[in-house]
Amino acid sequence: MLGADVDTEVLVVGGGPVGLTARALLERWGVRVSSVEKHGALSPFPRSRLINVRSMEIYRQLGLAAEITAGAFAPEFGRIRFRDTLTEPDFATAAMVGIDGPVSESPAVGVVTSQDRLEPVLLAAADAPVRFGVELLDLADEGDGVVTLLVDHGNGAEVRVRARYVIAADGATSTVRHLLGIDTAGPGSLGSFTTVVFRADLDRWCARRPAGVYFTARGLFAPLYPEGGWAWFVPTPDDAGDADWSDAVTHALGPGAGVPAEVIRVQHWEMNAFVAEGFGPGRVLLAGDAAHAVPIVGGLGMNAGIADVHNLCWKLAGVLRGWAGPHLLDSYETERRPVAAQTLRQAVANTRLLLDVQQRRREHIAAGPAKAPAAVELPWSERYFAQLGLVLGVAYRSDAVLLDDDAPPPASSGSDYVPSTEPGHRMPHFWLARDRSTLDACGTWFTVLTPDPTRWAQYATEPWPLRIEPLAAEHVEPCGIGPHGALLVRPDGHVGARWHDLPLDGAALRSALAAITGATDHGGRPL
Repeated sequence: MLGADVDTEVLVVGGGPVGLTARALLERWGVRVSSVEKHGALSPFPRSRLINVRSMEIYRQLGLAAEITAGAFAPEFGRIRFRDTLTEPDFATAAMVGIDGPVSESPAVGVVTSQDRLEPVLLAAADAPVRFGVELLDLADEGDGVVTLLVDHGNGAEVRVRARYVIAADGATSTVRHLLGIDTAGPGSLGSFTTVVFRADLDRWCARRPAGVYFTARGLFAPLYPEGGWAWFVPTPDDAGDADWSDAVTHALGPGAGVPAEVIRVQHWEMNAFVAEGFGPGRVLLAGDAAHAVPIVGGLGMNAGIADVHNLCWKLAGVLRGWAGPHLLDSYETERRPVAAQTLRQAVANTRLLLDVQQRRREHIAAGPAKAPAAVELPWSERYFAQLGLVLGVAYRSDAVLLDDDAPPPASSGSDYVPSTEPGHRMPHFWLARDRSTLDACGTWFTVLTPDPTRWAQYATEPWPLRIEPLAAEHVEPCGIGPHGALLVRPDGHVGARWHDLPLDGAALRSALAAITGATDHGGRPL
């Protein structure tokens, strides 16, 4: 593929939440970024329903958390309810911890909202061009850049765009992944499903017992927006092409509901479960569903993709601006692919637990009303379903992390989150000032958190963007450092290095930055 009509530093393929978040992050770093989306507009379907606490920390960093929260449901909707039908009482319920209210481990609160409510906020969060109705047909990595062939479905015109790097956020059926010949591992398709978006007055059964999701024997019901609207998720029937969806929804609501359902739109889709065997060779990098497709139970998929690009974009910025070496990008797959595999395992475990709840209910009903209890005991703790261990407790191991000399072997995150400042972990949340968290100290720079800022400020750190942040005395011991120690926090909020005391080597901070970023001079020597 020869020549190019347009040049950009990063081309983002895909205009969903992951691609739009990447665009906003890269623009914040001053990177020239362009995006293309094969569909003609943002998706009108609700799709993903949950923005977890870690994603909201990222959106807080981008200044978007308040706007996203304003358009979302109130915290009391951060709950799941189990019913035989929507019109019958709960037989079990559980809170979505971190969604139903604040948790001490984070400055942010997750929300229940719909993807079609989130995407316009993300689109408006950056000025970089997004071309809708433009599809990638082919690409070629030419060593110093990638030349892509795009087609504009509006007029049929083809254009070549040359980019230094490409982020493929083009979904589970990713064209880019197929062009690269990257296989996937995992169960694959878990079946065909249908989402029916409809209007109906269901307040008499739901207003006093709000929830983000109602699991019933006749499908999953979810309120879409605070002002109204519902979605019904159900396995696609064999006669889907001839189905009367309004009648089907009314029947699914339960006997005697007597509520007409006005169907707005219907979407058929495949539920996939896989992890790509590589996140991309060279200058083309997969993110989101292109890299890992996760079943919807637990709301982990989109959030994992948001964490992907939060990990990736600072690394791309460093390479493009010269304060990081190209091998830093190798750490993207090293760090994020194990998380994707663990996320997939967790989603499968969540699905099994929900099926277990339904099975327990069937056994109660079969036992008859005299023996059946009114409620089903859930097979998990309230903290379990929050999965804060997976959401906040991810620990990276790569060349972009300088482990302590006595660092233990990496352990998989459980359902419980244990804050840690060991290198590789997300920096724990402590309040530095009113409404200002340790996580708010991170941005388009590295951060040194220390109780002794004057001494650490004397060290030369060019060419890396870096800020020194004072750490109050009460946070020193929980951070695992002494009165002159420090934490070096990467732009993605993960601890890159830790010093228990002031290092004897005056170049220690500079050496750590060079090691984490893989930066070298023109002779290939570490900076």
